[in-house]
Amino acid sequence: MSRTLDGKIALVTGGSTGIGLASAKRLVNEGAYVFVTGRRAEELDKAAAEIGHNVRAVTGDIANLDDLDRLYATIRDEQGRLDIVVANAGTVEVRPTAQADPEHFDKIFNTNARGTYFTVQKALPLLDRGGSIVLVSSGMNVKGFPAYGVYAATKAAIRSLGRTFAAELKDQGIRVNVLSPGVIETPIMGSQFATPTELEAGLAMFTSIIPLGRLGRPEEMADAVYYLASDQSSYVTGFDLVADGGVVEL
Repeated sequence: MSRTLDGKIALVTGGSTGIGLASAKRLVNEGAYVFVTGRRAEELDKAAAEIGHNVRAVTGDIANLDDLDRLYATIRDEQGRLDIVVANAGTVEVRPTAQADPEHFDKIFNTNARGTYFTVQKALPLLDRGGSIVLVSSGMNVKGFPAYGVYAATKAAIRSLGRTFAAELKDQGIRVNVLSPGVIETPIMGSQFATPTELEAGLAMFTSIIPLGRLGRPEEMADAVYYLASDQSSYVTGFDLVADGGVVEL
């Protein structure tokens, strides 16, 4: 049976775990050859081994422009082009506004907003006509949650960039869309709480406000990434697909 992404070359940033890993798996299963990147070499190598085939791991930090240059040089030398970019890499650090400092602000913005911006900019010379870019934002780009102010602001910036990129790249035949997940069962959840007890309470709180009554799964986000990256969404650009169990819409 023909797979819908046969012959396509894709990049997934933040591909070591969670949504990035699930998305890379889905794209490979649909026939794409996928480059995955992330900061932690050991985790990235494990992810590549788990994906198993049609994958190339390149260690790097999207907040480091030299790392991005090295990543794209590798893609250019080994495959010569890109068809799909999934700008998924990001970080979260919970800090109430009264306790935030410039280091916190810069850390989150440098990765989530600046890193995403230059991930796309530096990909452009490699993107073919008909290419697709998926930016991973968050449902928090339109919601106010205490202690998530800087994180949410970066995700709102990503949503805004999606509109601008879509307008700028339309004449090149490149579509740009945004995926805004809700609370997803990924390892990054644990980093937001100091103790297992706090994590349990936090997850219970989040679950209580989700109309569907549960957290999302990485594989569900991978389905959404596939839709936006593939020709199934060929008449869609500039769109923000909110996949959060109904939190934003209901």
